[in-house]
Amino acid sequence: MRIRLDISYDGTHFRGWARQPGLRTVQGELEDALTRIVGGAPRLIVAGRTDAGVHASGQVAHIDLDEGQVSRLPRRRRDGDEADAVGALAGRIRGVLGAYPDVTVRRTSLAPEGFDARFSAVWRRYSYRLADTSTGYDPLARQWTTTLRSSLDVDAMDAAANRLIGLHDFAAYCKARDEATTIRTLLEYDWRRGDDGVLVANVRADAFCHSMVRALVGACVAVGEGRIAVDDVVAIRDARMRIPETKVLAARGLVLTEVGYPADDLLAARAEQTRRRRDADDPAS
Repeated sequence: MRIRLDISYDGTHFRGWARQPGLRTVQGELEDALTRIVGGAPRLIVAGRTDAGVHASGQVAHIDLDEGQVSRLPRRRRDGDEADAVGALAGRIRGVLGAYPDVTVRRTSLAPEGFDARFSAVWRRYSYRLADTSTGYDPLARQWTTTLRSSLDVDAMDAAANRLIGLHDFAAYCKARDEATTIRTLLEYDWRRGDDGVLVANVRADAFCHSMVRALVGACVAVGEGRIAVDDVVAIRDARMRIPETKVLAARGLVLTEVGYPADDLLAARAEQTRRRRDADDPAS
């Protein structure tokens, strides 16, 4: 049985998503809770492995359970209904995690045929929050807002962001990984000020390279501070060279907000297409 989990977490005190020996991670916390409930060694497959300090309000993962684990699923009704057992799992996980945890499972559901949390995804959406001198520092928002001691031109930042949209090689805005492609389709990138004055970036792409969102944010901050021109972000991208003016900003402002999937009848085909592309781009995988 494959189950979809919809997950949220405050990444402040996690060393990222992926389980690592001796470190506290989101995957480790959730898999330990699942082991207590269904037994065995359950393994979560996630839509996007977030870095240390990055948050999520719309993370998606899946887990495969064998017959023995399925038999241990909690049930709210006595009729043995499968959907009821799957739906009840989220509440049991929350119970194991305890009061006021920094990670929660909002919903568990029976995954459609062909669903793969990672490979079926067609896009991921992130937001990034920035406070500047016109906004001021809010200590209550410090864990999910990056604060800069400068005044930012949000219109220039938005114009620069829009220049970057499309299918391109984003090597200049990624941390290099051997044999991994840096070609991505940036579907949306824009900046606005929220009602509280905080600058908020909306970034959506088919997939992201390592540190790509925070590097894209850093480039637009350089524009907003007047250190580089609007069109420079394109020149930097096309030169495929990282430069000191475009810094990778702190993880605290970054939130994975949403993962997009195709219609149920296209899930399996999408997963197979993504696997083939991954294998072609990364022969060592």
